Amino acid sequence: MSGRFVTFEGIDGAGKSSHIEALAGWLGARGHEVVRTREPGGTPLAERVRELFLHRDMDALTEALLVFAARRDHLQQCIEPALMRGATVLCDRFTDATFAYQGGGRGFDLGVLTQLEAWVQQGRQPDLTLWFDLDPLEAEQRRALARHPDRLERLDTSFFERVRHGYLARQLAAPGRVARIDAHGSRDTVWMRVQDEVQQRGWW
Repeated sequence: MSGRFVTFEGIDGAGKSSHIEALAGWLGARGHEVVRTREPGGTPLAERVRELFLHRDMDALTEALLVFAARRDHLQQCIEPALMRGATVLCDRFTDATFAYQGGGRGFDLGVLTQLEAWVQQGRQPDLTLWFDLDPLEAEQRRALARHPDRLERLDTSFFERVRHGYLARQLAAPGRVARIDAHGSRDTVWMRVQDEVQQRGWW
């Protein structure tokens, strides 16, 4: 029995993390095993890569190589075993983030990212990606209230505009997988949009 792989995407400050928690609770209350994880991260090795990624300056190619190396370990040690036993995996970011941040934001070669995606994932894609779409200026205001920014969160609004367009390109390329969630409004309002999208799938 194979489980479901659901990823959560969006620019920093879009509110995706709070809705991972909400969906995990919703599924758990219905008796499903839920594995919550994140990228970069999710395994001891990948969490060490995450610390480097978030706090050391590097170019776009180094960023991409690091996140795909962490992703490979994450897939092998966490995601694939959970799916094989029938669990639902909820992951805070996956490969769409790499295409949006390194490809869209940094302007890195999409062809190289596509090749790395093929090597590392060997065809594995999420069953559903919830893309929390929010205006970058509003996202910046939310980040300022929530936490001390890491090196990527400190980048300017134009960078996050490019990231947003990177996500849009991924959604247009895979509309059956990537669902746009309007992230404007209250948490409860956005959560209702998430529930509507999930329930339309008829999986649970």
